[in-house]
Amino acid sequence: MSAPWKDVVLENVPTGPVEARIYNGEGLKKAAPLVLYLHGGAFLDTCHATERPVAASLAEAGAIVVAADYTSCNKNAFPKVLECAYGIFAYLSNKRNMLALGGAKKSLLFVAGEESGGNVAAGVALKARDQIPGSLDGQVLISPLLDPFMGSKSFLQAEESGMRERWTEGWNRYLGFLGGVCHPYAAPRYCSRLSGLAPALVLTAEDDPLRDESMEYGSRLKAAGVRVRQQVLPAGTGWPTLYGGQSKDRPSWQQDICCCFKGFVEDVQA
Repeated sequence: MSAPWKDVVLENVPTGPVEARIYNGEGLKKAAPLVLYLHGGAFLDTCHATERPVAASLAEAGAIVVAADYTSCNKNAFPKVLECAYGIFAYLSNKRNMLALGGAKKSLLFVAGEESGGNVAAGVALKARDQIPGSLDGQVLISPLLDPFMGSKSFLQAEESGMRERWTEGWNRYLGFLGGVCHPYAAPRYCSRLSGLAPALVLTAEDDPLRDESMEYGSRLKAAGVRVRQQVLPAGTGWPTLYGGQSKDRPSWQQDICCCFKGFVEDVQA
């Protein structure tokens, strides 16, 4: 699955200019939704990779996707990485900037991310609620890496995917500045106030080590009165490769992400 794209530099972002790849799906509607996409990488990948299959899948669903380099300038350390991601979101929430990227005045604005990018996306949603209420229309959390204590039952599968050591190293890097303290923006799973957040789409898979923490966060959002659409894809779609893990199955999850996002957009618009 691929979508037309172009590389740009987003000027006037509060934290400084940001490189981004803009994906435009085929057959975009007049007011196509705009999605800030935050890549994964276990809080360790700091380069701006060229291949972003999740971003391409969201574009195929009819969105304008801004795959922004939110990590290169801050080495994936909290709070700077969140400040950069939120700064890009604030930039995109300006209608003038949205129009410049191909959006429309009525375009919905989403933040999306997988794995560590899902954690940062959830943090952006919290900060947007607190600082620019009503500016975010939805959050798309794809197997978000939410639990720094890595204590869920499904996480035992991390040994099979070869990700346990990588995630441990990543959490240590991301939270190192906090000295072990979990700020709610850094670890949204432990945030005690989730009401008022933008609607959420939470996706994971049966054979994903992050399945339990993803579903638990979705349940907590629901309990707080947030509109949530959750789906667990069946095992065998090669899902762990989504964030760099190992899988014996050939990846086939792209179309599932595309369909789930289309349904979520329809829910938000209803």
